[in-house]
Amino acid sequence: MMLFLMISTVLLTCLTLGLAVIVFALARQIGVLHERTAPIGQQPVLAGLQVGQALPRITARLLDDSPFPLGGMHTTGRSNVLMFISADCPVCKKTLPVVQALAVAHDIDLILIGEEDVPALRAMTARTHLEHTPLVTSQELLLLLQIGRLPTLVALDNRGVITARDVASTRAQVEAILGTLPVPVSSSFETKELLHDAV
Repeated sequence: MMLFLMISTVLLTCLTLGLAVIVFALARQIGVLHERTAPIGQQPVLAGLQVGQALPRITARLLDDSPFPLGGMHTTGRSNVLMFISADCPVCKKTLPVVQALAVAHDIDLILIGEEDVPALRAMTARTHLEHTPLVTSQELLLLLQIGRLPTLVALDNRGVITARDVASTRAQVEAILGTLPVPVSSSFETKELLHDAV
């Protein structure tokens, strides 16, 4: 009888410890999800390059490890916008089609910056319609800009100067960021249809 009680006590202790570990892991994951999906508004930028500063020329990497230049004077004379995303960010997936459509409307090059390991980003691209939008990784860029919330947009004019940087989850927020770039908005019927489909 005593042996049975000892065994049951040990098993109960092990189960309690296991449950405590599971609860801790779940609490941590809930915290991460809360951070990713919290209401997004104007957020203070505490570090990294600021509006008015130029992003130096750096070399990022596409998912196939080929080089992709970023920053500095844009050789085509076009402005571009960097969108920082991750595979586990539901707000990023919701916002991406809007940003893609508005980038086309503003005649701006959109570049996605992945904040996770390459396998996770590859899995995301298999489930997402990226069209011809490049997805790159760059630790140097993450260090230069110090992005804290996702999805964050960084608008760069054709000289590589930052005209705006902020988190954005709504059409109005994206338009406000892209509106800081010196690019006229197309008013063609085709563009209006593209924007309508992205809503």
